[in-house]
Amino acid sequence: MANSTVRVRFAPSPTGLMHIGNIRTALMNFLFAKKKNGTFIVRIEDTDPERNFDPGAQKIIADLEWLGLTFTEGPHVNGPYAPYFQSQRMAIYQEKLNDLIAKKLVYPCFCTQEELDKKRERQIALKRPPRYDGTCLKRSVEEVEKLFDNKTPFIWRMYLNQETTIIINDITHGDIKFELKNFSDFPLTRQNGTFTFMFANFVDDMVMEISHVLRGEDHLTNTAGQAALYQAFGKKLPIFWHLPVICNKTGKKLSKRDFGFSLNDLREAGFLPEALCNYLAITGGGSFKQEIMSLEELAKTMNFDQAHSSGRVKYDIDKLTWINHKWIDRYDPEKLADVCLPYLEKTFDQVKNLDKKQITTLIQTIKTDFEKLPQVVDALRFYFERPTVTLEMIENQLGNDVTEQIKTIIQNNITSINTTDEFIKSIKIESKQQEISLKQTFSFLRLCLMNSINGPSIHDLFEMLGNQEATERIKTVL
Repeated sequence: MANSTVRVRFAPSPTGLMHIGNIRTALMNFLFAKKKNGTFIVRIEDTDPERNFDPGAQKIIADLEWLGLTFTEGPHVNGPYAPYFQSQRMAIYQEKLNDLIAKKLVYPCFCTQEELDKKRERQIALKRPPRYDGTCLKRSVEEVEKLFDNKTPFIWRMYLNQETTIIINDITHGDIKFELKNFSDFPLTRQNGTFTFMFANFVDDMVMEISHVLRGEDHLTNTAGQAALYQAFGKKLPIFWHLPVICNKTGKKLSKRDFGFSLNDLREAGFLPEALCNYLAITGGGSFKQEIMSLEELAKTMNFDQAHSSGRVKYDIDKLTWINHKWIDRYDPEKLADVCLPYLEKTFDQVKNLDKKQITTLIQTIKTDFEKLPQVVDALRFYFERPTVTLEMIENQLGNDVTEQIKTIIQNNITSINTTDEFIKSIKIESKQQEISLKQTFSFLRLCLMNSINGPSIHDLFEMLGNQEATERIKTVL
């Protein structure tokens, strides 16, 4: 496969629910591949069976599908580098480890976890950076053979040449230098014979010819070791992009305690997938002339060659809510009805008596009045449940004198109420003659019809409720 081909990957671990950091990493990889006409790969890092929360990564794949992030290679789609589950790739990791053993670039480490912990505590007490001290590197051949013969548990460690400097290229940071004297020889295997995240991740990236690695900035410390592995195999390094960490309002890294951390939180709160992707793509990414964009529009607009560099990105739920509001307004009418319907059906029995067209029309009339999907219930409550409104309640909103004047105007024109246009025209004329603002007159009518001074136009309200129901509501208040 040609090296000029853009190949990126999203490699989640099925040890918990998808969260906002995962989503942004998947999104950026998806958009980058789309922009560069490349390949977007999904690879499941499931080498820890005890913590496998999502067998077969079914939830991860369903979440990606919901978000609209389709992948070209991965679980159930396959591709030239299958399988795409790390648990099924152990033979590949063993083969690459054997290559390193043959090149004498790794060595067995027999130190127990207890011994390593004690050394670490001592180094911290002496205010030294906690690193592996190379004890097993110094063992003689005879000593190592004896430990092997005694079946002493061990792991394989990567040997790092302390005099070497490794340079990686990062899209936002440019060239980053790693002096290996600041890093310790790291494990490639665990004592149970499985492979570490560092090694399996590297092998898969190398074998699958990943050209660009887009991931969170918290992975930057892994990069030196992985770059050393690329050099050990004589392979060209991918280009990296370490995305800024998402933090909460106080500037701390976002955690499970913060609302909106998990994708489940956001779905249940009524955020649309388009709004979520839209927000995560533009946040911390510089300025955009137009902020409301679909995945197609984002892929065309985003300039990855001049990616914005920022250590941390503040997660702004208010901005996400604003974008969601804009997307509700922009959504295809029938699609909006489909996603709102479950909330309405749960609250109002009468919904089952309406056809799809009626529900779609109702939601289109009030769609600017809600920001998140569950709020459609309150926005349409007046339609399904006749509100209890009295003149006293209206007087509290508009004042006694004005209320009395408007009441008289409506009574004068009540005979024409069955002809909506004629009724509205008549009360407009009379309100003007009596120097009452139309805003106040229409507020009076809205309060009668829906117990709110804000909402759809009077014409739309008559259309929604029907002339008979609208008339009865107004007469009841009068």
